[in-house]
Amino acid sequence: MTRLVNKKVYLFAVVLLIFSSIQAQQKNYAGKKNSVPDNSGRYKLWYNQPAKNWNEALPLGNGFIGGMVFGNVQNERIQLNESTIWGGGPNNTIDSSARPYIDQVRRLLAEKKYAEAQELANSKLGPKGNSGMPYQLAGNLYISFPGSDAVSNYYRDLDIANATATVKYTLNGVNYKREFFTSFGANVFMVKLTANKPGMINCRLKLQSPLKSSVTINNEKALVLSGQGSEHEGQKGQIEFNVLTRVKNSGGTTVADTSGITIANADTAVIYLSMATNFINYHDVSANSMLRAENILSKAYEHSYDELLAENIKFYRSYFDRVKLDLGADSAAKQPTNLRIQNFSANNDTQLAELYFQYGRYLLICSSQPGSQPANLQGIWNGEVKGPWDSKYTININTEMNYWPSEVTQLPELSTPLFNMIKDLSVTGKPTARIMYGARGWMLHHNTDIWRITGVVDGAFWGLWPTSNAWLCQHLWEHYLYSGDKEFLKQYYPIIKGAAEYYVDALQKDPEHGWLLVSPSVSPEHEYIDGKNQVSVTAGATMDNQLVYGLFTDAIRAAAELNIDKVFADSLATYRRQLPPMQIGRYGQLQEWLEDLDRTDDHHRHVSHLYGLFPGNQISPFTQPQLFAAVKKSLNYRGDVSTGWSMAWKINLWARLLDGNHAYKLIKDQIKPIGGGSGGTYPNLFDAHPPFQIDGNFGCTSGIAEMLLQSHDGAIYLLPALPDEWKDGSISGLMARGGFKVDIKWANHKIIKVVIHSSLGGNCRLRVNQQMNGKLLTAVSGINKNRFYQTMDLQTPIIKNSDKNLQPDLPKTWMYDVATLPGKTYTIVNSGLH
Repeated sequence: MTRLVNKKVYLFAVVLLIFSSIQAQQKNYAGKKNSVPDNSGRYKLWYNQPAKNWNEALPLGNGFIGGMVFGNVQNERIQLNESTIWGGGPNNTIDSSARPYIDQVRRLLAEKKYAEAQELANSKLGPKGNSGMPYQLAGNLYISFPGSDAVSNYYRDLDIANATATVKYTLNGVNYKREFFTSFGANVFMVKLTANKPGMINCRLKLQSPLKSSVTINNEKALVLSGQGSEHEGQKGQIEFNVLTRVKNSGGTTVADTSGITIANADTAVIYLSMATNFINYHDVSANSMLRAENILSKAYEHSYDELLAENIKFYRSYFDRVKLDLGADSAAKQPTNLRIQNFSANNDTQLAELYFQYGRYLLICSSQPGSQPANLQGIWNGEVKGPWDSKYTININTEMNYWPSEVTQLPELSTPLFNMIKDLSVTGKPTARIMYGARGWMLHHNTDIWRITGVVDGAFWGLWPTSNAWLCQHLWEHYLYSGDKEFLKQYYPIIKGAAEYYVDALQKDPEHGWLLVSPSVSPEHEYIDGKNQVSVTAGATMDNQLVYGLFTDAIRAAAELNIDKVFADSLATYRRQLPPMQIGRYGQLQEWLEDLDRTDDHHRHVSHLYGLFPGNQISPFTQPQLFAAVKKSLNYRGDVSTGWSMAWKINLWARLLDGNHAYKLIKDQIKPIGGGSGGTYPNLFDAHPPFQIDGNFGCTSGIAEMLLQSHDGAIYLLPALPDEWKDGSISGLMARGGFKVDIKWANHKIIKVVIHSSLGGNCRLRVNQQMNGKLLTAVSGINKNRFYQTMDLQTPIIKNSDKNLQPDLPKTWMYDVATLPGKTYTIVNSGLH
């Protein structure tokens, strides 16, 4: 993330209704022995006290609306989000005066006048108008209850197997229960209040927002919060939103006025809450937010809580149940989640890694649904008017990391919002390419927002990175590799082609070697000259070379798949040959820049030059062992402990380096309380940069999948990076490229059963760390003929120092082919495995 690496955790922009009882309440819980119910659910986050702050509250969401449940006894707080409540309004940030300065910076870089290039870029190529708009909270639903905080048997949980949250406690001999969920089908937030004795539900509801807002009552006696997104950096707030809440009670009475809704002596009370805005798309905010919210609420109100819950669980589990992971469990799994996080680094709580893996899938299901906005830096959950880094889309790693688990953990539909945003950006990025760079096609820099801005954000040091389009297009091609969906490829090929056309026009010839370079650019957020006047602006950064090489390759192969654009594809092959090869520097490391400028004491959070290993597929231990060894040296120099999302990226990288123990060590580094200036995990399992960034959650889920299955390097590699501590286990439902769904069971680190479900048919090539025998298996002959398993044909790397050992110590592996037909399942059992 951007420049605030060591910034302390953000305070809430507005302090909301702080109740004086909360500190005393926490003491009461700490002083009482709680008889916590048996935590029989495998996938529950649970606690024996309420949330003290936002990072202990529990997230619910459906891709469109979200809520954070705090669980306070007297003063329940549900912090509310709606995914289209952002500051400002439709705009773009194209700098019409940038082009001559870009040309000047290019000349200075070619002349190796790096400080002068940085100075000019800082002064002339900064943000134009604004640096993007913030994602904002809608407000809060408060539910105040009479009585004392001196309760017993307090318990709260988040059940990620069913997407529900619960709060339970005993007060004056009465057992109280609160249940919460966010309906995927009805698009409402639901709360149910019950007690084990009649007439005991007494409370008052209140809606509140720190944004410009007002509260009224409508004809249906619903409480109505009407608000507006903020003005920000000169952009007038144009988002209008409404939050409506209505009660359906059994027994007792309800009274509604503008100060709230009072429920008295009810047996049960069900709260329905809807949210909506006037947002239609990035250039149209003409919808009627009130009418939308009223229609949502009235339709949901026709159904009971139990009907909506049953429908919701069925919908949610149609996603969640696709993948099952079992790493075993010991007594540590019976502890509250916050204690498990504290103790994880020192014990063998393998089930916490399993829970964290599934929690990432839960968060993606709940923050990204077809038709919604993509998951942003905080997913869908943000408790501030101006969240960390505006809670936008940072596309030099973080947005992409959000979607790393979507294909491999069998959630491909959840990438639809990302694909839609890429389509939008291919439109808003066309004038940016033309006006700022004099190029065809489309481009954007390192950041965007709901308005799909494409200009420089934050400043040239961070924001003069024009290669986001290439990284985004990788997700389009990967979706095709996993799905084989040619209609999807036809739809998105023009976008891939447009990104490639941009580089055909924008690449600059290096006067020293004749290579074609991305210039100007940066290796994301990283300086190569340190000191008072840091320099990041460069030409030919390794990550850029890898991204453009990958984009050209994907475009060439996409054209071949569709049998179109042969002349264009041939021209891309010509340009691709002129890109710089990867270089191994004086320390045996993969160079980050065109020149050998790396330092062995550099522990920067970004490891951008390792993109070619992951999420790219350009560095193979079997076909590029020297590059593979150089990447390992670079990663060792960089170190392990860093920001949360950086450690998550490194989990994936160490998995690709086939080192399961190092990957698992990083999982333990990530799932720990924050401290010492590094990232970690909050009590609610949210990833900590710090502050909270959701990308680390998604990145770790992806990393665990990569430890168990890889399919990027010409074959499906089973258990490529299994750590010692995962001695026995099973995984079902992971996806491999070519439409293969794979189940694996292992014992004592050896595979005892493999099940392959083939949706597309074709050759299924397996790579394993053990010998296998079986009538389904045939000996490998030549390259894999399955077209979804083409490997990258790279240029020979340049090696600066031949004294360094660049021969990696690789595991002995065996390869086998299985001929498959579409729709068929193939099982290999332990009798054929040794």
